[in-house]
Amino acid sequence: MDSGSGGTGNGINEAELASASAPPQAVSEQGDGGGESSSPAPPSRYESQKRRDWNTFLQYLTNHKPPLTLSRCSGAHVIEFLKYLDQFGKTKVHITGCPYFGHQNPPAPCSCPLKQAWGSLDALIGRLRAAYEENGGRPESNPFGAKAVRIYLRGVREGQSKARGIPYEKKKRKRSSVATTAVTVNVSMTPTQPVDGGGDNGGIGGGDEVVGTAAAAAAAAAATTTSV
Repeated sequence: MDSGSGGTGNGINEAELASASAPPQAVSEQGDGGGESSSPAPPSRYESQKRRDWNTFLQYLTNHKPPLTLSRCSGAHVIEFLKYLDQFGKTKVHITGCPYFGHQNPPAPCSCPLKQAWGSLDALIGRLRAAYEENGGRPESNPFGAKAVRIYLRGVREGQSKARGIPYEKKKRKRSSVATTAVTVNVSMTPTQPVDGGGDNGGIGGGDEVVGTAAAAAAAAAATTTSV
C-alpha cells in the first residue's frame, strides 16, 4: 500500500481538510415579522473533531493506491491508516537500542522517531467508530471495532509504555456508594376478630382494617409531634 509517506504527494493535507471541514458560521435569519430567529447551537468540540477525523479518513481512502471504498474497508486498512498517521506524530518513542529506552525524562535529545501517542490513537478510533455508524454503517461490519484493531492498539500501548517508561493503567471506575437509610415504622396491632366484608362470598374485610390502623397510627404520630 502506498500511504503517501512524505506528506505532500499522496498524503492528506491536514490544514486544508481542517479548513474545509470547519463548522459553518451560524447566520441569523430575518423572519417575516422582522425579528431575528434563534441561530442553531454550534456543534460541540467532540462533534467537530469527529467530523474532521471522518473527513480525513475518507480522504485517505481516496488517496489510497489503489483507491478504496468504505464498503471494502477492513480492520487491516484501519491499521494501515493508523501507521500512516505516525508521520504526523509528536511523541518521542525510543527504540530498543537507544540509551534512553524506558526513561520518562531523558536528559538529552536522541534520534528516535516521533509517533502518534497511544492515547491519541485510541481516542481517534473511538470517534471514527461512532462516525462510521452515524453515516449508515452497520455495527457488525464496523472496521474500527475489528479485533485486529484492538490487538494493534494494545501492542502500541504496551510498546510505548516500555519505550517511554510510562505505565498505562486502566482507570478503575469508582463505584458510587449510596447510603440508603431505611426507616421502618413498627405499628403494634391489636388482634381483632375478622370483619365480614359484606359481600355475597363472605370474605374478610382486611382492606378496611389496614386503612383504619394506618389512619390511627398517623393520628398518633401527629399528636406526638404537636406535644413535643
